[in-house]
Amino acid sequence: MASGLRDWLDKPNIGRGVQLATDDGGWEFRGYGELASGARRTAAALIEDGVRPGDVVCLILPTDFTCIETYYAVWAAGATVCLITPPLFQDGDDYVAHVAAILRQARPALTIASADLAGRAARALAEAGLPGEPWLPRRADAEAEVRVPGELALLQFTSGSSGAPRGVMVTWENLEANCELIARTAGFEDDDVVASWLPLYHDMGLIGCFLTPIARQAALRLMRPDHFIRDPARWIRCFAEAAHTAAPPFAYAYCARRVKPEELEGLDLSGWKTAIIGAEPIDPHALEVFARLVEPFGFSRASFKPAYGMAETTLLVTMDHPRRDPLAVRPDGESLAFGEKVRVLEQHTLGAESLGAKAGWVVGCGTPEEDVPVEIVDDQGRDLPAGRLGEIVVGGVSACPGYYAGAEAKSTRFIEGRVHTGDAGFFHEGRLFVLGRMGDSIKVRGRSVYVEDLEAKIAEASGLGKGRIVVVGVPGAGTRGLALFAETGDASWVDGVRETLRRRVGDDVEVTIVVGTGLIQRTSSGKPRRRYMWEQLRAGRMEGARIVP
Repeated sequence: MASGLRDWLDKPNIGRGVQLATDDGGWEFRGYGELASGARRTAAALIEDGVRPGDVVCLILPTDFTCIETYYAVWAAGATVCLITPPLFQDGDDYVAHVAAILRQARPALTIASADLAGRAARALAEAGLPGEPWLPRRADAEAEVRVPGELALLQFTSGSSGAPRGVMVTWENLEANCELIARTAGFEDDDVVASWLPLYHDMGLIGCFLTPIARQAALRLMRPDHFIRDPARWIRCFAEAAHTAAPPFAYAYCARRVKPEELEGLDLSGWKTAIIGAEPIDPHALEVFARLVEPFGFSRASFKPAYGMAETTLLVTMDHPRRDPLAVRPDGESLAFGEKVRVLEQHTLGAESLGAKAGWVVGCGTPEEDVPVEIVDDQGRDLPAGRLGEIVVGGVSACPGYYAGAEAKSTRFIEGRVHTGDAGFFHEGRLFVLGRMGDSIKVRGRSVYVEDLEAKIAEASGLGKGRIVVVGVPGAGTRGLALFAETGDASWVDGVRETLRRRVGDDVEVTIVVGTGLIQRTSSGKPRRRYMWEQLRAGRMEGARIVP
């Protein structure tokens, strides 16, 4: 199974390659022949310096040709890749602590860093208690033979609930199967062009928009995230020739706000086949405002492919496969209780009705394929019939075996070959609708924000101290919500805490603050019963609770 993703290193298609966005607005091309040679020469240098099949090698590199060559060099050497994000908005100390936490768990044989990031990488290695210095990418004179790899292709790190990252073990079999699933459901054809600005350390950017097209030696247009933020029209202009992309919902809404129609004048977007949407709850408004921007240039709403996935299932779980307009529904919030039937109050396919449809609306993420079965289960793990709300459980070849080095998560569990995702969802008209995390985190800008981290900050900001604050990620229909329970009758601290939350999670997260005595319910082991508390409040069964306006 391990060969398919690396075959191009031995048999590069010299007529195709990667176009990399440059800072001056242009593009630089490098063919697969040149990239394969660079990767194999870098692999030879890695092997000279002791990298062996099965070793973990961490990469801290910006998105450029050196990153592409070094990534595949690690694979050519038979080692396991672990990509670590370059610093984005973190200050130096926070970033070094984040990298050190990953290194402490991954215990790589080598950590590769670009020259400008080597200083911070060296500090992180020291903080993690690991010997040695960062390895700067270099090429040997001769090309290495592609080696037989170990079992793991990737370690995908995801943030832990208290800041401790966890590495998802992705086997070659997982990765092969998921790349094939992506190509099949997206309708990839041999001569299709893919365009992406997503960061390579994120599973959607790495697997969906990088590894899958490169394995097929598709033409790839690759931008950095900062290129997209500065000039989102540049990404849209790619689709005069590109057919496939993926991005979180906020990116489509961002384009609609920032891009003027005259910037797209003369474009023909009728060849745009697939615009995958995922990584956070999808509201129909974000898709509709984007469609209205690009529809005059030939874009079709049926090109939207709402999708659901997570690192623990390699990447993709479901994607709306048939070519059809996305379906949006508005469930009755009062019916959102585990094991109970979800009452759908309204529904529509994407169109005029979608404008303004934000809070309370959720978009369907497709029907499961046979090779990635999806079930909805209750609190006891029993299967629920279609239409009932429960936990999403994923099986099949893409389900990863677990976290590296025995790490554990609060809600995502690996049980008998299936991933219990910790996400709440239900089936309606054959499609999977995902409401988000079940209580211990929410998705903000495609990344999980964990409630235990928020609790610690709120305990400090409010002066109440730990133990008297419980935060719940509220599964809502298309919304990102937080409920904050505080065991106190005093609400004088609330304004300051609202500002703390706004800075951490943004303006578009709905916050409910509840005060009172005896509010916090705990399990026998002392853990807060987060979702139970929210459901008790919603049902009017929480005595003495007062919602602070």
